[in-house]
Amino acid sequence: MAKDDARLVSLYTRLPAAERETLLSFAEFLVSRSAMPLDITPRPCERPAQESVVAAIKRLSASYHMLDRSKMLHETSGLMSEHLMQGRPASEVIDELEALFRRHYQKQFGDAQ
Repeated sequence: MAKDDARLVSLYTRLPAAERETLLSFAEFLVSRSAMPLDITPRPCERPAQESVVAAIKRLSASYHMLDRSKMLHETSGLMSEHLMQGRPASEVIDELEALFRRHYQKQFGDAQ
C-alpha cells in the first residue's frame, strides 16, 4: 500500500461513523468535480488466437485502464522474464497475466461494477 493510501486509511479508521460519512461525501464531491471522470469499468478486448506476451500486456492495460500498472510491475515483469528467460509458453504466461489484472481490479474495486 502506498504511503498516502495507508495514511488515509489510518485517518479514516480513527474517525467516528458520522465523520467517516462526511469524509466519503467530500471525496465523492472532489471526484465529481475533477476534470477526468472516474471510470472504473473494464473495457475487455477479446484475446486473439495468436498473441505475444507484450501484446497481451498492452491489451490488458487498455482493458483495465483504471489500474495503476506500477503496482503490478514486479509481477508483470516476473511473468515476462519466465517467458523470455525460461521459455515458459506464451499462452500460460498470458493466462496468468489475465488473472493478475483481474485480481488487482477485484482488490481495488471489488464488485463496484
